[in-house]
Amino acid sequence: MLPLTADADARTIPDSAAPRALVTAAWCLFDWAISPFPTIVSTFIISNYFAKAIAPDPTIGSAQWSFMIAIAGIVIALLSPPMGAIADRMGHAKRGIAISLSIVILAAGLLWFAKPEPFFSLPVLIVSGAGIVAMELGLLFYNALLPGIAPTHRLGRISGWGWASGYAGGIVCLAAALGLMAIMPHGHAANIRATGPLAAVWAAVFGWPLFILVPDIRKTGLKATTAVHQGLIDLRHTFANLRKTPQLAWFLVAQAIYRDGITTLLAVGGLYAGGTFGLGFNELVIFGIGLNVTAGLGAAAFAWLDDWIGSKTTIMLSITGLIIFGLGIVLAHDKILFFGLALALGVFIGPAQASSRSLAVRLAPEGQVGKVFGLYALTGRAVSFVGPTIFGWITATTHSQRAGLGAIMVLLLAGLGVLTKVREPGRQPAET
Repeated sequence: MLPLTADADARTIPDSAAPRALVTAAWCLFDWAISPFPTIVSTFIISNYFAKAIAPDPTIGSAQWSFMIAIAGIVIALLSPPMGAIADRMGHAKRGIAISLSIVILAAGLLWFAKPEPFFSLPVLIVSGAGIVAMELGLLFYNALLPGIAPTHRLGRISGWGWASGYAGGIVCLAAALGLMAIMPHGHAANIRATGPLAAVWAAVFGWPLFILVPDIRKTGLKATTAVHQGLIDLRHTFANLRKTPQLAWFLVAQAIYRDGITTLLAVGGLYAGGTFGLGFNELVIFGIGLNVTAGLGAAAFAWLDDWIGSKTTIMLSITGLIIFGLGIVLAHDKILFFGLALALGVFIGPAQASSRSLAVRLAPEGQVGKVFGLYALTGRAVSFVGPTIFGWITATTHSQRAGLGAIMVLLLAGLGVLTKVREPGRQPAET
């Protein structure tokens, strides 16, 4: 049995018949299942395929892809509060995950039909954007299951293990993509287009254990309309009462800023590698594998550090590392130096994200984890169009991806500054 402790929300999270270790593994495996979609589609392969082969030219393609990411972020911001309300008040978290996962699988599969012709520009942007929206909303429900998986003293580790599992999944799937691109016919870019269905099959094969083994949030019997109505009223009250929970308020502002910077780095990293350093598709896949290796190792290693020194300190160390190596990448002109700096930067990507998730749980009022993750997604996405828009606009106007990437470092620095205002529960007061 998965015992309930005072650290879990006993009112909403039921027991599981499976051993704790198996439940934890199934939860982490979902990260393994879903990670190839952003890795293959958003970052390394399809994004570059769109910019180089479908769009009029790589610069315009990079800008269009960035604007699509920005629009998807706005949609996610609008839909996150009602989805968080449903998670809190209806339960049915796994139902929300199942619907989202189905859309992701469909979107990835449809990319097979995207031939290297300008006609497919808009369809590829729409399908990819729909998949990104579905994935992010599914992760909202997925994150809401975390309190039923881990007691407070293990939140950092298990959240980090989930991220590490995701990076491991990205590594293995990218290796499979490399082999697929080698054996598939190259006509009409069939070998590149086939990586979309690969991500779809991967998600379908490895996503199911969560639905069998992980306990759902207990169903309340409320209708969706009632849950959303009540949840939005609660959300309004929560915003109004944030002054009573200043640590949560400062954290929500900080993570909105630095997560936008991180999300933009992930979204345009492959475009930057392909456009600025001329990496071909095979090189991009190898680059992606290396980046996922260092990111996964960082997420796994820092997971222990999170529980030792705290989530906030782990995030601050991670953002500092991202800024230092990010600036190095902006200034680098040698491809080998770029590879080395990018791999070093990857070490800090996973910990920043995983520790943000665990800090959100630590700061959440009892019984309001789903609501807090709704706020987390809402605030994180409320400004999520800023980074991609800045990158796309600066890249398009200056014809320099370096200038666009340099502006993203400012977002990370601003988020780091706001984060110093947060005092983590059980930690020393933040310096002012």
